[in-house]
Amino acid sequence: MPSDLHSRENPYNVTQASRIYFLPNLMTAGNLFCGFIAVIKCIQARLLVDGGDFARAHSGHLPRDYYIEAVWLILAAVLFDSLDGRLARMGGHTSLFGAEFDSLADVVSFGVAPALMVFFLILAPQEGYQWFRELGWFVAFIYLLCAAVRLARFNVITNPLLQRAEHESNKDFLGLPVPAAAGAVASLVLFLLHMADNERSLQQTTFALPILLLLISFLMVSTIRYPSFKKIDWQTKTRLWTFILVLIVGVLAWKLREIAFLVIFLGYISFGIARHLRRKVSGA
Repeated sequence: MPSDLHSRENPYNVTQASRIYFLPNLMTAGNLFCGFIAVIKCIQARLLVDGGDFARAHSGHLPRDYYIEAVWLILAAVLFDSLDGRLARMGGHTSLFGAEFDSLADVVSFGVAPALMVFFLILAPQEGYQWFRELGWFVAFIYLLCAAVRLARFNVITNPLLQRAEHESNKDFLGLPVPAAAGAVASLVLFLLHMADNERSLQQTTFALPILLLLISFLMVSTIRYPSFKKIDWQTKTRLWTFILVLIVGVLAWKLREIAFLVIFLGYISFGIARHLRRKVSGA
């Protein structure tokens, strides 16, 4: 009997490792669905660009409309991704299958979709920045490659056997998390499209996309640690004024969403870099 109990608790047991828990994996499926539809929206936007004015007139949409929809789908995937792990940990229903399924979904939602979106925006017909259009595919691939490497490293670090020797792995993420990277790219695209509504052109702003993409790619595979917020769950308590302040900030962020989401994600990225540099200086 004890050996049977040990077999069921062993995460490498075939039955335990392949177990599919409904709610956590449903959230992961939602993540994958959002990523898949975001890819479709990017393709539709590109087809409108290639089709010219005739295609846009008959579709009733502009390319920017599809890109904005893709941005919100990527951000929705970030929400689904944050829920699946919390639901699994809350119910004690973690499994190796869930971890692998989550990473595969993340490759699509936070790897392929943002890379494709930036790739198509860089290739959009415009004057100047010709070298961006020629190297756009390579910049996008570098981002996708780093996202896949980051997810593979995360799976290794969170391996149950390695966690016994590496207790610190639960406190911080090693390298920029892929959902945060995708959120930063998506929010920047949203901001640039908002700017383009006023300037009527992306010519002066799209140069920021490949630069940010390369920076984020480096941060994903770096050793810079980022807070995981895993300690914040459904049972986390807070004071009334803190709760009210969070609600106010949330409403303001939604009202100013074209700017607020970019500030939030870039603030998270900058926090990790600043904390890393401060530790280096204090350690020296």
